[in-house]
Amino acid sequence: MKFTFGDYLINVILPAFTSTLRMLFFSVLLGTIIGFFIAIILFITAKDSLKPNKFIYNIIDFIVNTIRSFPFIILMVASIPLTRSIVGTSLGEKAAIVPLTIAAAPFIARVIYNSMNEVDYSLIESGKAFGLSDLQIIFSVVLTESMPSIVSGLVLAIITILGATAMAGMVGAGGLGSVAMIYGYQNFNDTIMYGIVAILIVIVQVIQWAGNIIYKKMNA
Repeated sequence: MKFTFGDYLINVILPAFTSTLRMLFFSVLLGTIIGFFIAIILFITAKDSLKPNKFIYNIIDFIVNTIRSFPFIILMVASIPLTRSIVGTSLGEKAAIVPLTIAAAPFIARVIYNSMNEVDYSLIESGKAFGLSDLQIIFSVVLTESMPSIVSGLVLAIITILGATAMAGMVGAGGLGSVAMIYGYQNFNDTIMYGIVAILIVIVQVIQWAGNIIYKKMNA
């Protein structure tokens, strides 16, 4: 029985598409939450900041840079024991979220931290002069001023993580990457292969378009 592209679209590609979106959503969500707290600690403990602490800053900075230096495929394999301890398996959509989150968190942390560092320090000094607490300065001054830059950076992070989900699919995570590898590359089906590429391009364009709209509204 010969399957048409429509058959593949309904029975294979659409389920893989939703699987990819779920992996992307949860890894970005968890990565942003973890990365946000890491960025706050880095900002607070940085030199000439609110509560300078060279020891804490250097340790966290080293961990962030170390994880970011790992190619995702290697990181995914290296995190298999942790993945199994959390979700009970190293294969499938849920399992992929663990290494995706590990990869996303330091990337997003660096994005947020760099954006916070762009804020004019005179605004922080003004906040201190008005008697604001450290947390009030961070949330009312620093994050408010840096939010457009953070949004722009998060768009880049989301697109990067989308690429990681495709790589994860090639090693058992499912999603569009798995479809491209199994049904496209391994079966010499160029229609499926380039169809997946087209879908990923559309997703990237939508993410970038939405990010640009939000960025412009914040800068308006």
